Amino acid sequence: MSQSLRNLLFRHETILGLLLILALIMLAFQSDRFFTTENLLNQGRLMAEVGLVALAMTFVIVTGGIDLSVGSILGLVAILLGVFWQNIGLPLPLAMMLGIAAGALAGFVNGLIITRFGVPPLIATLATLALYRGLAEGISQARSVRGYPEWFFVLGQGEFFGVPVQLWIFGLCAVLAAIILGLSTFGRETYAIGSNAVASRFSGLRVDRALLLIYTASGLIAGLAAVIFVSRVSTTRSDMGTGLELDVITAVVLGGTSIFGGRGTIIGTLLGLVLMQALKNGLALAGVKGDGTIVVIGAVLILTILISNMFRRDADG
Repeated sequence: MSQSLRNLLFRHETILGLLLILALIMLAFQSDRFFTTENLLNQGRLMAEVGLVALAMTFVIVTGGIDLSVGSILGLVAILLGVFWQNIGLPLPLAMMLGIAAGALAGFVNGLIITRFGVPPLIATLATLALYRGLAEGISQARSVRGYPEWFFVLGQGEFFGVPVQLWIFGLCAVLAAIILGLSTFGRETYAIGSNAVASRFSGLRVDRALLLIYTASGLIAGLAAVIFVSRVSTTRSDMGTGLELDVITAVVLGGTSIFGGRGTIIGTLLGLVLMQALKNGLALAGVKGDGTIVVIGAVLILTILISNMFRRDADG
């Protein structure tokens, strides 16, 4: 067997793709509703917000970082959207843009703390997780915002050519992210930073600038996900996005992105996201309770990583 073929077969994405096919076949036998068009489109609608944030998180983790604040940013932007529109009286399109801009600002603050003050990403974003969630709760005062106009619900509830609008948005963002990470100079810089940040600095790469852009983009995408989330559920609450970061990180790591940096692909993240959503939906249709689903997803994550590492050692050896 040629080395190139061995590398292809032993890629994490190839292994994950085979596991996904196997899981889909098994879940289809558990419920005849699993492979219906209505169910599949609905699952795509449900995973769009997590998927959007996972695209940006792939870049973050490839650099060897982490962003635990994305769920809190989503909640904060959701609240700000309602406040800008209902309390301040701004036109809703302007409120949406300001909300997304606020998400980008929150991400920029994360990047600034990490690059300018040298705080490890885990500590920095753990702190801002609490900060942004506290701001969301303080601004909302436990009040929700409702009564959005009908046109606003197109983002989260509408369809275009029979496909949910947010899936079109997610698909476009996924293609753009894959091109940037896989084919652009910035993508190569991202991998280099994750492999060895010190060497990257000595090589003349603008590491701090790249990290600022990546964390800012992470906040911006979380803000976009917040607008879609509010449109989908028709209301605004401060607890929106709670636990989102765990689903996002699980999808990215399941997709083969190394938590130590330097390795990962958008395709892998998409496969991990689809596998995770399929397990949630398929097991729920089969009557498995939420706790059991978490156990299965955890077991699949561990199994995938073990198999991938074993095959990688064989390929390298």
